[in-house]
Amino acid sequence: PPLLFMFLVALSFAYFAKALSGSYMKSTITQLERRFDIPSYLIGVIDGSFEIGNLLVIAFVSYFGAKLHRPKIIAIGCLLMSLGTFLIALPHFIIGRYKFETSIRSSVNSSSNLSPCPVGSGVLATAPSTTAGPSSGCEHESRLSMWIYVFLGNILRGIGETPVQPLGISYIDDHALEENAAFYIGCVQTISVIGPVFGYLLGSICAKIYVDIGFVNMESISITPGDARWVGAWWLGYLIAGLITLLSAVPFWFLPKSLPLPERRLAKYSPERTSFIKDSPLLEHKYQADEPANFLEMAKDFLPTLRSLLGNPVYFLYLCITIIQFNSLIGMVTYKPKYIEQHYGQSASKANFLMGVINIPAVALGMFSGGVIMKKFKLSIMGAAKFALGTSLLGYFLSLFFFTMGCENASVAGITSLYKEDKYLLASCNTICDCPRRNWDPVCGENGLTYISPCLAGCRTSHGSGMDTVFEQCSCVAVGNHTASVGQCNNRDSCHRVFPYFLALSVITSFIISLGGTPGYMLLIRCIRPQLKSLALGFHTLTTRTLAGIPAPIYFGAIIDTTCLKWGQKKCGGRGACRIYNTTAYRYSAHLSTLHLHAYYSVGVILINNMHLLWGYGYWFRVSCMNLCMIYCYCYSENM
Repeated sequence: PPLLFMFLVALSFAYFAKALSGSYMKSTITQLERRFDIPSYLIGVIDGSFEIGNLLVIAFVSYFGAKLHRPKIIAIGCLLMSLGTFLIALPHFIIGRYKFETSIRSSVNSSSNLSPCPVGSGVLATAPSTTAGPSSGCEHESRLSMWIYVFLGNILRGIGETPVQPLGISYIDDHALEENAAFYIGCVQTISVIGPVFGYLLGSICAKIYVDIGFVNMESISITPGDARWVGAWWLGYLIAGLITLLSAVPFWFLPKSLPLPERRLAKYSPERTSFIKDSPLLEHKYQADEPANFLEMAKDFLPTLRSLLGNPVYFLYLCITIIQFNSLIGMVTYKPKYIEQHYGQSASKANFLMGVINIPAVALGMFSGGVIMKKFKLSIMGAAKFALGTSLLGYFLSLFFFTMGCENASVAGITSLYKEDKYLLASCNTICDCPRRNWDPVCGENGLTYISPCLAGCRTSHGSGMDTVFEQCSCVAVGNHTASVGQCNNRDSCHRVFPYFLALSVITSFIISLGGTPGYMLLIRCIRPQLKSLALGFHTLTTRTLAGIPAPIYFGAIIDTTCLKWGQKKCGGRGACRIYNTTAYRYSAHLSTLHLHAYYSVGVILINNMHLLWGYGYWFRVSCMNLCMIYCYCYSENM
């Protein structure tokens, strides 16, 4: 029907908008870390605030929204998402200019001739800025709290996104032919994965642009996008994403509350499907979408309805295993661009570009292909479960090969490599200099070794300005002319050789695992009573985001923080963002955590495929306890 097609297009655009803004948030992870000088675990808290917003309202929106005007509720949600996205960008316009530590002169006309090796003075210069006068003091340092605006804006985004999925998917499933519903939902899910393509590409473009573009002289900027101190124009993408989300709200205001049902939807469900649905006498009189809504009666029925939903064994087990799966996926997706940056030495712009044009399209193709396979082969509920099991196991075994794609640590004197005689920042070649050891101002010596600063390289003089600065008489550089250039050395040859294989394996595993996405989703909505679809989808989203979306970025970020070798320093003291990681520890920590969780997911899918053996309530109780124990044991082992 034309109206159903219009709703499908509108919902696809809303999915695109929310996916674009969500993926753009993940593409700015390292930019936000550096701009606000915060560690990875705190970025995880900010990222998880989206799920906190969802948690606040999703149960009520899913239950009450199904009985109200679903398209208009979705429109209100899109407006709130747009407002939250604009709020995230607000700190850029009220915070001061970005300053980074450097000992490089900004221009050839500079009257000062800074010595990289100050005797008796341990202070490096600060980067040039257009601000008039010095800082007003640490008590006015706004970077310490500006990330709160990002946190609150992301919560508002989460509240606004709440009705889009449960109300939109249930609206389609209510008004489409049963054999077409999987295909339609697969199309919507595919669009939702295309959104991140543009989100990461937008992140790639903005990461190339300096954060204060238009307000500073770019010739005075002595760092490149590949530098650990670089911050791109993160705020620009949020303004664009907010505008797109605002436009996505418009079509829903003109769609009806409900559509005429196709005649074939009035027929009885298949015997297999009805065998999964355990009717409750409390649910015989459930309200249809067209009936007048009585909030008091709906509120009285909420708890009995929820009890009936959780009493469905297939739904409850699927809920448990997707919590485990989402912990793995959310942790991986959140920090994958950061992993590419730190492990393979790529810039934030290139990492986001590769995620957008290589990895995400593979996921979109996999989800679309899963919907086509279900439609072509008319997979039943158990067929969908078996298909999801096969893709899960194959993806798990392929992921083991990531451990073989290692990359050596960057050679940094005093951290990962030796000076002439020891592995400490201070050595006999630079002890004459009163060098600050907490600053990060890397230079590359002629010997191919990176030094934390020109002072710690023992450099006495310099000439040139900006990126053309050359440091001379560097006593720690014991080869050639004893000179050093600006930035880290780029001599990790093994990383460049293995990186294409990492990308290829990442694409293959993403495609295979995402093949089971649409069949698994159809399993979720086909194993329950039709009247409970909105509540089931909403409660599924609530629990996965509460137990996966919120904690996963935090504990994955905390695990990543444990592999940091060199922390930056905030202007007023205290630990800032990490500058360099132990790549070997980073690789094993990230992949072991992901594979551990994926193994539990595969076990859960096996149990669903053998549900006919678990139909007794006594045995089902033991199986439920086993799954809960597995989740508890995993969380306990990670905390240890």
